[in-house]
Amino acid sequence: MASPKIKIESRSGVGSNKVNRLRSSNLIPGVIYKKGADTQHIQVNDRDFRKVFRVTGMTSIIDVELDGKKHPVVVKEIQKHPIKDEYLHIDFQELDMDETIRVTIPINLLNRDSIEIQPSVLTQLLSEIEIECLPGNIPNSADVDVADMDFATPKFVEDLDIASDDKITILTELDTAVCTLSEPSYDEEEEEALDEALQEDAADVPLVSDDEDDDEEEEE
Repeated sequence: MASPKIKIESRSGVGSNKVNRLRSSNLIPGVIYKKGADTQHIQVNDRDFRKVFRVTGMTSIIDVELDGKKHPVVVKEIQKHPIKDEYLHIDFQELDMDETIRVTIPINLLNRDSIEIQPSVLTQLLSEIEIECLPGNIPNSADVDVADMDFATPKFVEDLDIASDDKITILTELDTAVCTLSEPSYDEEEEEALDEALQEDAADVPLVSDDEDDDEEEEE
């Protein structure tokens, strides 16, 4: 599948005033760096970047076009405003497609809404792992099916789907637990307090007696 494409431009200004002007014009300042090459200062349209990044995230390759040349890159780091939905700066890493790269990818728990043992509590202990592979082999995520889990056996890194892919080296320890399944815990004191509260509420509800019904009929 072809990599998503986006056009970027070179920028000469690196001071705070200049980058603030870029942001006010819906442009995001950033850099492209590559081992053995000079860092290039760039700018990218905010809307265009969001559209592509929504698909690629931090793992998939993006073909950026700069000065008429295409560069395969991944998003290595993003700085965001602490309050506003605003990207402040982007670091792109240019890739050599014939050289392995270390990346961190998310772990995806499949069928978490279809776990056979119910009631149960699924707890994810590890949300991402570090891998090494050629850029063309970077997966979007590492997946594991949790539908058949039991209380005694966690899912480990070695259970992830990519563990059997000989094109990918997992750098996280294979015996690291990814998730566990446990029985829900109930607080007996909380249950007793809830029962008492329900009983009190029931006691406060006024009852209509037969005598009151007779009185109403006589008044009519």
